[in-house]
Amino acid sequence: MFGINGWEFGIILVVAVIVIGPERLPRYAEQLGAFVRTARGFLKDAKERVDDELGDQVGDVDWSKLDPRQYDPRRIVREALLDDDVLGTSARPRAAGPVPPPPSPSGGSAVELPVPGRRAPFDDEAT
Repeated sequence: MFGINGWEFGIILVVAVIVIGPERLPRYAEQLGAFVRTARGFLKDAKERVDDELGDQVGDVDWSKLDPRQYDPRRIVREALLDDDVLGTSARPRAAGPVPPPPSPSGGSAVELPVPGRRAPFDDEAT
């Protein structure tokens, strides 16, 4: 309730009893109860009005589809990329054998593979 745990609520009640005093506490508790009852009445009336205005249509809405937490961009991209491969209609043809390495920037056909413990090659002209 409002980010307050049980201990904090208890401390607030004790401070309220001390500040308000035992003489005025019953009157304030009665006023708080009346306020809560009127607030519940207002909320109940508002809910009934919304139900009357929307009618049977409000029951047909699937609210879980409108939950913004389901829209994870990583999942959406993953599903969009996997749709083509799952259906077998990928835009690029699949190779029958092993895929040859791409040509190196120096023009040769050999590609340097990274070796553990050695720094990656750096290209001064790339930046």
